Formats: sequence, C-alpha cells, structure tokens
Amino acid sequence: MSYEEALDFVSRDDKFKGTVYAMNTLLIHKGIYTRDEFEKLFVEWVTKEVRKSASGSKKTAPVSVRSA
Repeated sequence: MSYEEALDFVSRDDKFKGTVYAMNTLLIHKGIYTRDEFEKLFVEWVTKEVRKSASGSKKTAPVSVRSA
C-alpha cells in the first residue's frame, strides 16, 4: 500500500493518529527521546487536561492516572 492509498483509506481522525504514531516512532528510533521520556510527558499532559476539565466542567468521565 502506498502512502497516498493509506491516506485515502482512513478517516481524518485516523490520519492524525497515524501521523502522531509515525512521528513519535521515528523520534524514538532516532534517539531524539526515549519511550520513558515520551510516556512521562504524555502523563504530564493528561494530568493537566484532567485538572482543566475538573475545574471547568463535571461532564467529563473520570480518568485514572497512575505513576510509573
């Protein structure tokens, strides 16, 4: 499957997810950052988002954030 065929095959949301996956995989494989560094920053971002939504609206589902 070519890149163009892959783009035609998936939704806009999946194109974004695929882009994030490809970019992060490439950066990890090239040694720009480690998986542990990525996971730490991801948890940091989710924690901030949970705090923002908790202070703004109670309509969001609870999210469990565990530390490594």
